[in-house]
This record gives sequence, structure tokens and C-alpha cells, in this order.
Amino acid sequence: MWETGVSRGGNGSAGQAVADGAPAVPAQACDLVTVPARQGLEAVDILRLRDGVGPVLHDGVCDTLGFLVPAGTAAGWDVPGSACTQTSGRGIALGALCGEGAAAHPPVTGSGWLVTPEGAGAAATDPAVLRAALGEAARTIEAVDRCQ
Repeated sequence: MWETGVSRGGNGSAGQAVADGAPAVPAQACDLVTVPARQGLEAVDILRLRDGVGPVLHDGVCDTLGFLVPAGTAAGWDVPGSACTQTSGRGIALGALCGEGAAAHPPVTGSGWLVTPEGAGAAATDPAVLRAALGEAARTIEAVDRCQ
């Protein structure tokens, strides 16, 4: 069983494995799409309501969210206001984040899970679906800002 929310990696914090033990996580290589937190949070809501969302990291220092997407996405990613990073040329292996009997720790120091690998609806977020959600999120934020 997993708690929900952002994990900072400490005992008992959200996103950590609890007494039931750590779940199995697929060993899928991933790239990381990084967006400003405001747009990312809006996109997470859109994805949760419609298409499902993969694991998402929150970096409070940089005020960004990072969506894990399938490896190879970085080569063709061109969404303004975001970046897609290929990790060490091979991608992040989700299986390495929480091996059997270990809790899933975020791969980036200072970050925490907004959506844990176990709590995600998919092993990684589909890049086409994420692109659409980020576009919708940007349009929503723009509309809200115009009304203020």
C-alpha cells in the first residue's frame, strides 16, 4: 500500500512503501519532461481525469514538475515552455527506483514524488497525451490570468 502526496524520502512520508512492503515497478526506461509547476499541476489534473498519468516528480526548489515519459521522447520533444531530458543517454529505469523490498526514492536530489510509480495509472505518461494536456493547461492558465 502507498500513501499519496509528495515524498521527500523520509520514513513515513507520502509516497514511501508502508508496512505491506514495496510494490513491483516495471523496469521501463524513461526520459523526463520538465515544466513549470503551475502548468504541470494543471496537466496532472487533466491527465488524472481523462487519460491517466505516469509518475511525476516535484522539485520545490526550481518550482517544476517532471513527468516520466518513455525513453526516446527527448529526441522529438518540441513543446514551448518545457524541456525533455534524456538521462545519461539511456533514460531512467523505473525498476531501479524501487527494487524489491525497497521504497521508491525520487531519482533527483531535492525532489519528491507528486505521483509515485506505484500510484500512477501508467508506467510512464504517453508523450502525445502529455503534449495535449500541457497545451490545454497553458490555455486554461492564460484564460484565468486574463480574467484577473
